[in-house]
Amino acid sequence: MNKQLKIILAVTAVSAICGLILGAAYNQTREAIAEAERADFLAGLSEVLPPYDNDPDKDAREIKGTTVYEAKIKGKPSGYAAVFSSGKGYGGHIYVLVGMDAEGKVSGVAVLKHKETPGLGDKISGKDFLGVFKGLSEPGLIAVKKDGGIIDQFSGATMSPRAVADAVSRALEFMRDNFISEEKR
Repeated sequence: MNKQLKIILAVTAVSAICGLILGAAYNQTREAIAEAERADFLAGLSEVLPPYDNDPDKDAREIKGTTVYEAKIKGKPSGYAAVFSSGKGYGGHIYVLVGMDAEGKVSGVAVLKHKETPGLGDKISGKDFLGVFKGLSEPGLIAVKKDGGIIDQFSGATMSPRAVADAVSRALEFMRDNFISEEKR
């Protein structure tokens, strides 16, 4: 056998062994990873939703292609949550979980995923920034001040807050259109 063929066979054997090891490691950890992701998501739901006594993730339903999580107290709706994203972030898409109470006001916002600049754009995940959305009920006002809204942007980082405001505004509008009657608005 020539030297080139021996090298090809050796590299192929090493690659196959590495593939088997990686596959086995994935099979051993995928359930734990899924459980950790679910726990993080449930923590996010409890952060953005008003009080509830049900399992909102089990009372989820799809409406117009969007999964909506319904919070209930004694069987009556107390709020809703949905994941919305905006591609207007500096680092790409920003995914937020937005909660709304039964009166049509934002009950909480959590940033689930982003690729914004550490130390600048990633301030969108901070409680100080996300807290400004709580209690807002007019989607048209949920924009950064540069765009005519009421949300403060960060010095040197307008795109990240703009993207979060865009996602929150669209989420609130969607949930209000689908769950809140005109007289409650």
